[in-house]
Amino acid sequence: MQEDVKTADKDEYNGIRVCHIIATLTMGGAEQMLVRLLLANPESADKRMVLVLRDADDVWSKQLQTTGVTVQVLGMHSIWDIARIFYQLRKLIDSFHPDIVQTWMHHADFLGGLAAYFSGCKNIVWGIHGAFISLKSSKNTLFIMMMCALMSRWIPRKIICVAEAGKQVHAAVGYDASRMVVIPNGFDFSNLTATDEQRITLRRNCNFSDDELVIGCLGRFHPDKGQQNFVKAAAIVAESNVKVRFLMVGEGCDENNPILINWINAYKLQDSFVLLGKREDVPACLATMDIFCMPSRTEAFPLCLGEAMAMSLPCVATDVGDTAVLAGGTAILVPAQDEYALARGLLEVIALPKEQRNEMGERSKERVIAEFSIEKACKRFAAIYQEIVSGDGGIVVSNDV
Repeated sequence: MQEDVKTADKDEYNGIRVCHIIATLTMGGAEQMLVRLLLANPESADKRMVLVLRDADDVWSKQLQTTGVTVQVLGMHSIWDIARIFYQLRKLIDSFHPDIVQTWMHHADFLGGLAAYFSGCKNIVWGIHGAFISLKSSKNTLFIMMMCALMSRWIPRKIICVAEAGKQVHAAVGYDASRMVVIPNGFDFSNLTATDEQRITLRRNCNFSDDELVIGCLGRFHPDKGQQNFVKAAAIVAESNVKVRFLMVGEGCDENNPILINWINAYKLQDSFVLLGKREDVPACLATMDIFCMPSRTEAFPLCLGEAMAMSLPCVATDVGDTAVLAGGTAILVPAQDEYALARGLLEVIALPKEQRNEMGERSKERVIAEFSIEKACKRFAAIYQEIVSGDGGIVVSNDV
């Protein structure tokens, strides 16, 4: 989905030069947050550089470059590229002369942090965007995380975590907790709108009738996103004889995915599901839904849930990461990987009168708008950068939400 972020009223960063280093610039939570931060402060664009270790989405790259942000894609494909990438990072950092080097996620924290340190930049900020460490991760990833835990005591001045859950998990494996601060994701609400006509048109295209409740989920096809649990819960809900259909949106959630199709066929739900796959009109897809479901096995700070809340949808979500912080009591939360609990939560919302479902959705919208705007996130990042550059340890960034 192309970002169209509402810009801040002024340059939040007071001319501070920031070099951002990230593994990829494709669809993902950290990537979206970086793009939103940059587009929200066009006054700072000429003082921003983004170094992408692997690959980048052409739309995002061009949009950033149009505003004046420098974007360099380094094309890392294997561990044999590390020496070349490290040399390029140092050369580009030296030429840019940043006041701050901000890295995003483990691989960029490790490689980008070392490159910045040996380039002489001591104002390094790491970014943690996960709240779950799996022992099934690749050996390279686990090695990098353990190295980052050791390096966290001398490389970064600050470590920005997107979620309190991520902070706790990483502190438990050895990260320096004294350097950590939590800054939740921010949302661009001006982009999260859809018309009644868009809703009606898409529902018609999906063959949803006016008297059918549509339960939808949003996210790329991945074990962490819990799509199998969603299908299992849908089978239980479908047995209740309510008029309900199910909508899945996200990369890999389409008819060309044999794994997903087999799950749906196993429960004879072929007529109940509509699979739209990757879409550019996410707000219209959300507007098509009557109830939003987030079945994730793990999340840090779930963007999909925040977007659904901003669209006034009543939500049922798994209680993972900082989901409870985001929802603030406005959604029904259930344990992860429990299809029966997920189905009970959905049936609870289905049983509500329409007016109460609408009220539930409006409370969610009020919550996310009040606490998680991109403007608030910008101010929190700016305060961290100002603290580091000025050397003023007295600045406190509030994590209260």
